[in-house]
Amino acid sequence: MKKSILAVFLLLLSMATFAQILSADQIIGIWKCDDYKIEVFKAGDTYRARLLWSKEMFEADGRTPKKDVKNPDEKLRSRSVQGLTHITDLVYKDGEYVDGKLYSVQDGNTYGFKGKLKGPDDLETRGYKGIPLMGKSFKWNRILPLFQVQKNLSQ
Repeated sequence: MKKSILAVFLLLLSMATFAQILSADQIIGIWKCDDYKIEVFKAGDTYRARLLWSKEMFEADGRTPKKDVKNPDEKLRSRSVQGLTHITDLVYKDGEYVDGKLYSVQDGNTYGFKGKLKGPDDLETRGYKGIPLMGKSFKWNRILPLFQVQKNLSQ
């Protein structure tokens, strides 16, 4: 009897743990931290993000988006930073998003990028040069989930 109760308990525990695992596409949506707002979307087998807003995105008039003036490619320096896809190649592996690339409009450099969902509406990311230890972390809160993004696009 004790063995069957233990077996049922372990089964329920494993089911609860499995239910907490979030799908790879859970990252899709609109996210905000103190300095940025991004839209994460799927591109083939990888995830990308476009920059929707940042504290330093607009010229002094507050309306005109700044240009990508620090881009190492001279041909891209006249493009707007608003809407720029600046996170690419993010792959979901073993419960984390890894191997991404983060293009920084502040300095024109490209950094490594990774992230992990801490809950359905909490995302922790890290941009780094070389190794993750040498980087900066950001905590994001979801402001618009995938189903709402899809609904808005269809209208």
